[in-house]
Amino acid sequence: MTTSMPETNNLPSTPTTLFRPTLALVYSHPAYLIAFSGGVGLIAIAPGTMGTLVALPLFWLLDQYLDPIPLLLLIDVMFIAGIWACGLSGKALGSPDHGSMVWDETVAFLLVLYFTPAHWAWQLAAFLLFRFFDIAKPQPIRYYDSRLRGGFGVMFDDMLAAFFTLLCLAGWKAWVPAGFFE
Repeated sequence: MTTSMPETNNLPSTPTTLFRPTLALVYSHPAYLIAFSGGVGLIAIAPGTMGTLVALPLFWLLDQYLDPIPLLLLIDVMFIAGIWACGLSGKALGSPDHGSMVWDETVAFLLVLYFTPAHWAWQLAAFLLFRFFDIAKPQPIRYYDSRLRGGFGVMFDDMLAAFFTLLCLAGWKAWVPAGFFE
């Protein structure tokens, strides 16, 4: 199987911080479609937060139709697809972790939701914690965010944010009396 680069001839030659991808660009190649979470990353205000929010209805839908192990395997496949899609898209856009590429947030938060109790208060806490860790990037998230490049680097720092989110939720669950959120 060969993987070709998306067409880059039509991309502007201006710095990537000024470049705003369009919906037409998102639908021009499967890697863009994945990396931009179907176009959600194009939302101008807080694209990372929007990419995280996409995971909620997606998880609720997938959780209805898939048993736990197939769902976890699907999240794994989505992670691997994200390495490919974000790597290819970042290279084509000239920015390894373009702000509009939000698949990393979507997949990482799907993993968080997989391990989070199915109660709105737990899921809200998970969302807030995940966004905090993804935005603030405390160590070692910041270290790996600055060191790892390509699609794996884009996806990995969000997995670390997911890990810290789950660690906080597990600590909270250990200290909160049973039935607190019910």
